[in-house]
Amino acid sequence: MIIYGKNAIKEAILSNLTINKLYVENGVKDETGQAILNLAKQNKIKISFEQKNILFQKCQTPKHQGFVAETTEFEYCKTSDILNKATKKEELPFVLILDGIMDPHNLGAIIRTAEASGVHGIILQKDRACAVNETVFKTSAGALSNMLIARVVNLSKEIEYLKKQGLWVFGLELGGAGIFKSNLTGPIAIVIGSEGNGLKDLVRKNCDNIITLPMKGQINSLNASVATGIAVYEILRQRGN
Repeated sequence: MIIYGKNAIKEAILSNLTINKLYVENGVKDETGQAILNLAKQNKIKISFEQKNILFQKCQTPKHQGFVAETTEFEYCKTSDILNKATKKEELPFVLILDGIMDPHNLGAIIRTAEASGVHGIILQKDRACAVNETVFKTSAGALSNMLIARVVNLSKEIEYLKKQGLWVFGLELGGAGIFKSNLTGPIAIVIGSEGNGLKDLVRKNCDNIITLPMKGQINSLNASVATGIAVYEILRQRGN
């Protein structure tokens, strides 16, 4: 996997993501760039100084800020690892389930919000959904390095597993109970539907309840990452965080 940009690479190094090689544009002199180089040297990362066009060839964008890294492919976890993380932190489980999110920018933004709000992990659908890639890493602004993500074949089976482990599973969609009037204080998983189609029928049926964001204008839906942000911070509010 190729990642690029100063912040993304700095966070990758700090989170001990395996970096096979770091490509740096010749002539880097700014303070942030020097700090990244020092971190790379401390972590014994191989550094190659190159012309700007070489970095462009590596990442296919001029927005690399003089830093491009070759990393190992993202390692997905198991759903049980997410629950174990909550147990180790002595916290009530807080899980996001993404049902068919296709846009890597949306996925990256959701990961960033999830990491910031203390979500223990995210469950993705394996087929017909976005996987973790370079765009996701970049959009997450480095948060991906600190987030557990499981990628599964059958979301409904994972929902059943979570329910057996004591979690309440709420789907976020129109037509449900108002989110601000719902009790979201217990061990919880929130299911976010795809950008265009929302929750799949079987996934919706397997949820314990459907919760809805109030929509006062003419538009009846929000961007998936925006809706996720509202939902997870309402959970934090109810939990007293």
